[in-house]
Amino acid sequence: MTNEVCFRTLHLDKPSSLDTYISIGGYQVWKKILAEKTSQMDIIEEIKISNLRGRGGAGFPTGLKWSFMHPPGGEVQPSMQRYIVCNSDEGEPGTCKDRDILRYNPHQLIEGMAIAGYAIGASIGYNYIRGEFWEPYEQFEQALSEAYEAGLLGKNIQNSGIDFDLYTHLGAGAYICGEETALLESIEGKKGQPRFKPPFPASYGLYGRPTTINNTETLASVPVILEKGGQWFLEQGKPNNGGTKLFSVSGHVNKPGNYEVPMGIPFADLLEMAGGVKDGKKLKAVIPGGSSTPVIPGEIMMDLSMDYDSLASKAAGSMLGAGSVIVMHEDTCMVKTLARLSHFYYDESCGQCTPCREGTGWLSRIVHRIEDGQGKNEDLDLLNSIASKIEGRTICALGAAAAMPVASFIKHYRDEFQYHIDHKKCMVSMK
Repeated sequence: MTNEVCFRTLHLDKPSSLDTYISIGGYQVWKKILAEKTSQMDIIEEIKISNLRGRGGAGFPTGLKWSFMHPPGGEVQPSMQRYIVCNSDEGEPGTCKDRDILRYNPHQLIEGMAIAGYAIGASIGYNYIRGEFWEPYEQFEQALSEAYEAGLLGKNIQNSGIDFDLYTHLGAGAYICGEETALLESIEGKKGQPRFKPPFPASYGLYGRPTTINNTETLASVPVILEKGGQWFLEQGKPNNGGTKLFSVSGHVNKPGNYEVPMGIPFADLLEMAGGVKDGKKLKAVIPGGSSTPVIPGEIMMDLSMDYDSLASKAAGSMLGAGSVIVMHEDTCMVKTLARLSHFYYDESCGQCTPCREGTGWLSRIVHRIEDGQGKNEDLDLLNSIASKIEGRTICALGAAAAMPVASFIKHYRDEFQYHIDHKKCMVSMK
C-alpha cells in the first residue's frame, strides 16, 4: 500500500488537532517558505513535476493552473489583490471524500491553501464549504483558530513580511455553487449562477481580481508534495496520473467508505478493498466518478484501472470525475436509478440557460414516465435527442452532467428501458 497523503492523520488520536498535525511534520513546509522566501516559480515547478491534477472532477494540471496567475517568466508583484479559493462545496451525489479531509485533517488543507496563496501571490484565501457540512465546518473553524493562535496565519507571519489571511464561507446547499464561478458569485453575496467565460478567474475572479480555485483534496495534497518532492508524488501513481487519490465507494458494496489508493489502481482491487459486491451478487454497473459521469457495465469496468486515461478510453467512455464510485449489483433497476439522477439535475439547475432549465425537466419527466409504466416507443430516441441538444449548449457543465448519464444508460441498458415500455413493469427487482 502506498503512503497516505490526505488521510495521513486518520490513524492518530485527535487527528484534527494542531498538535497531531505538527507531530507528523505539519507546517514545516510553510515555515521553511516563510523563513527562506522560497521562489514562487520553484514551488509551481515542483507541483508541475508531481503531475497533480484537479481532484474536483476536471483533472486540470494544478501547476499549470497556478502559473496562469504569473506574468511570463516572472514572480507576482504585490500591486493587486489576489485570491486563492478552496472549493469544499462537495455536492456531487456519491462524493464524500472532501468532508473527511475537513473533519480529520483540516490543518493540512490550511497549510496547502497558505502555500498556494504564496505561490500565486494571494494574501487572502476563502474556503467555501457545503452548507450541509456543519460538523466539518466546525472542525475547520477550530483548526483555523489554532493556526492563528500559533502565529501561522495573519499579517507579517513570523516576521517574514508575508501576509496570509484565511476565511470560511458556508454555502446554503445549492449544487450549482460547486461550479467555480457560481461559487465566486455566492461569496460575493450574489445569486449562485455560473459566469460567462472568458474572462476566466485567473484574470477576473473574486471581486474582479485574479483568483485561483482548487478542490479540497488538491490543496490538501500540496504540503506532502513539497515535503517529499514532486517526483515522489508522481511515482505513487502512474504517468499523467500522479499521486494518490481518494475514492468514495458507495452503493452495493460490503464496506462503503473513502479509500486513499494509488492513481491507476485496478478497479477490481478497489472493489475488493470495499468488501466486494454486497450479498455475493453479480456486478451489473458502475458509475465511476460521481452521478454526472457516464455509467459503465460491470464486465467492462472489471478490466479498467482508476485513472483519468483508462476511464476516458474508448472502451470505457466515461471519466474519473471526483472519484465517486457508485456500485450497482444485478438486482438494480437502471430505469429507476436514472429517474432519480434525472430528477436531481432538474431540481438543481439554476435556470440561467434555457437548454438546461427546460431540458432537464423534459429528461426527468420522460424517464419518470417510463418508470411509471406510461412510456412510449418513441421515448428513448426522444431522450437521446433532448440530451444531445443540452450538452455543449450551456454556460457551465451542469447541462452536460444531466445529459451524459441519460445517453449512457440508454446506450448500455436500452433493452431494460424497452422492457419497461413494452410490459409496463421492471425486468428486475429493485432491492
